[in-house]
Amino acid sequence: MTTTIEGLAGLKERVGQHVGYSDWHQVTKEQVNLFADATGDHQWIHVDLERAKSGPFGGPIAHGYLTLSLTPTLLDEVFAVTGTSMSVNYGLNKLRFPAPLPVGSQVRAGVEVAAVEDVSGGAQVALTVTYEIEGGTKPVCVAEILFRYYF
Repeated sequence: MTTTIEGLAGLKERVGQHVGYSDWHQVTKEQVNLFADATGDHQWIHVDLERAKSGPFGGPIAHGYLTLSLTPTLLDEVFAVTGTSMSVNYGLNKLRFPAPLPVGSQVRAGVEVAAVEDVSGGAQVALTVTYEIEGGTKPVCVAEILFRYYF
């Protein structure tokens, strides 16, 4: 269920708060292969099923940056900010991949508003996004992502 955040004031009220979770999404071998083709990263641990079975994770894993690239889809399921004229991805403050994301796993994102700073015409918002796999004990990705919202 998407949480509606009412404009800049609503963002500021949410600082330090968990906003919600996305739905679960399965990461498929087809997605991994398409990502490998798009990026040129065809490392065996991602694309070679047989070799990956004897590798350190017992099977193929998704690229870390593939996990991160799911962000727009997952965030859209978590929250929406009203009253904006535009929002843009501004970058990252921190990015870690504490655990592998096995191909075929279900992944979701949990979102917390970490900080809101005024900028000309809007706000820069830092979100702590934690990507977890169903049944996992450690997150597969933790990122502090920056967006700029213009009002």
